[in-house]
Amino acid sequence: MAFLISPALRSAAEDWLSHARALKAASERTVAAYRADVIGFLSFLSAHHGGQEGLAPLARVDVSDMRAWMASERARGVSARSLARSLSAVKGFYRWVAEREGFEPTAVLSTRSPKFQKRLPRPLAEDAARDMIARVDLQAREPWVAARDTAVVTLLYGCGLRISEALSLTGADAPLPEVLRITGKGGKERIVPVIAPARTAVDGYLKLCPHPQQPRAALFRGVRGGALNPRAIQKVMEAARLQLGLPATATPHAMRHSFATHLLNAGGDLRSIQELLGHASLSTTQAYTAVDTARLMEVYAAAHPRARTA
Repeated sequence: MAFLISPALRSAAEDWLSHARALKAASERTVAAYRADVIGFLSFLSAHHGGQEGLAPLARVDVSDMRAWMASERARGVSARSLARSLSAVKGFYRWVAEREGFEPTAVLSTRSPKFQKRLPRPLAEDAARDMIARVDLQAREPWVAARDTAVVTLLYGCGLRISEALSLTGADAPLPEVLRITGKGGKERIVPVIAPARTAVDGYLKLCPHPQQPRAALFRGVRGGALNPRAIQKVMEAARLQLGLPATATPHAMRHSFATHLLNAGGDLRSIQELLGHASLSTTQAYTAVDTARLMEVYAAAHPRARTA
């Protein structure tokens, strides 16, 4: 229904997206998701109000309009989780445009997000994480490719990096120091200690890599010498997890989850883990305590005599 949007509404949406991109250093993928969410909402409004022109319809949106939009989305099969994300984007747009145009956005901003069950992180067990790294090393025929894949996965687990963060390292970062300055989501910087096994794995890769390292080029290279595509790491982990009998949740991101969970199990405090992961909110990091509690309850149910006979 995007064709129903007036030029003024489309222009306002694009201006907000440019603002979000600059202010939050949002990735292109994030911006694309914001665009789809906001344009979808504006398309609904245009159809709902008979295709009115200009920005005036935005100021007249009320609670019934918001309910109608959310009902329409659910009727299309949109999940509560996805609708909550869309509502968040719409609220961000409304805050910005209301301040610029001088109207009251309370009806939109006060709309409650639909409830949904938050997904808990799916970490690997400690021995499974070690087995994954060892098995990744056996997947490639070329020794340097095997060393590269092992180095990347070791960084994910040893430092809690996102795959995008590991692959954003450049030749200027080599040899890896004892601490790295990582720029994560939203342009937020954090300091990450680099454990000795991770530095050793990267050194091993660098010794075998046939492509000369350049300060501004990607540290991890593809077979043809360009920047390594994250899909290559996803595929090698897919092969390894099938051989190890691990679930489909054993992905590159699961190595980051495993890093956090195993630190927590070893006595790490949430604030420190929050800093290491680069989470903006402590509530995000607190999901790992739920993982730990869930596992504790499983052990209790399996081992407690009264639980077994209940």
